[in-house]
Amino acid sequence: MLLLEDVAKSFDAQPVLRGVSLNVAAGEVVVLLGPSGCGKTTLLRIIAGLEQPDNGRLALDGRDLTPLPVHQRGFGMVFQDYALFPHKNVFENVAFGLRMLGVERPSIAGRVAQVLELVGLAGFDERPIYDLSGGEQQRVALARSLAPSPRLLLLDEPLGALDRALRERLMLDLRAILKQAGGILGRPEGMTAVYVTHDQTEAFAIADRVVVMNNGRIEQFGAPTDLYRRPRTVFVARFLGMDNILDGEIVSVNPLVVATSLGEFAVGGPGARDKVGGDRVMLLIRPDAGRLLESNGAGGRNVLDGRLDSLSFRGRYQIATIASQKSPAPFKFEFDTAVTLPPINSTIRIAINPRKIQLLASG
Repeated sequence: MLLLEDVAKSFDAQPVLRGVSLNVAAGEVVVLLGPSGCGKTTLLRIIAGLEQPDNGRLALDGRDLTPLPVHQRGFGMVFQDYALFPHKNVFENVAFGLRMLGVERPSIAGRVAQVLELVGLAGFDERPIYDLSGGEQQRVALARSLAPSPRLLLLDEPLGALDRALRERLMLDLRAILKQAGGILGRPEGMTAVYVTHDQTEAFAIADRVVVMNNGRIEQFGAPTDLYRRPRTVFVARFLGMDNILDGEIVSVNPLVVATSLGEFAVGGPGARDKVGGDRVMLLIRPDAGRLLESNGAGGRNVLDGRLDSLSFRGRYQIATIASQKSPAPFKFEFDTAVTLPPINSTIRIAINPRKIQLLASG
């Protein structure tokens, strides 16, 4: 449905987008995920028509978007700051876009009722905006954007102004609303949306596919499960919270074995295609790869010796931070809370599951 080809943008001679190509299928929710300054909001603004690309092409259903101004693109937008009219009530805010399109009054009333029910605000028609909570105001903003049945919905950090507990609740509701909206609003393929966030949990909860961006480029694009299970680059792995990364050299290809400063590791995860002996590689050891061993047992391949530096209880699991004299950076492993770990500052030995070790590209 939406196609971007080699989109580039600079501000004051500083590149912000560097040849971004992307496709969004009809009915798909795609999330642009990345740190501040990576270019995700600029890309969203270019899709909206609020910024013009320096190079590249944008098309919707095969039609060139570049010459179309914002008001002719037929897109809906939801912002972090809600952008509601404080002097209008809920009904008037939601009806605003429909009135601008010249929709007749009886049809407006029916559509407003539809979308307010969709976002969980049925009966809120006459409520003043100032009388609503932050989460309710964001639902009104979403309802207003959905009411005209836009061809594409663009959302820029829509939950960023909410506290963590409210964000957790609303992010799950938001995906359900987007998936239900298509049928209700006359788009049987589903509501197509591009959503910007810097929050991994939010992205994974809402997206059909996630675009991880870094320094104006796409690092990886795929389903949330694929990204989490198979990050391709060092940047993606670290951004998703996986910091157990080692530099090493391949000493055997079949089976794949990598020598590191901490010893040799057999690798059973993805990323070994076209590798040969002597290649320098980056290893990712997933946080759930560890199994506690007796500290006086034998060492060997896929064994990490160190000192238990800290322990953090997270409810369903605990995170152990393990320091090693052979590595400047500590390692973090997740253990079930039923596992009894030694006291802090004790020596500890961890067996590493080969299937949860993979090779990464250096990016």
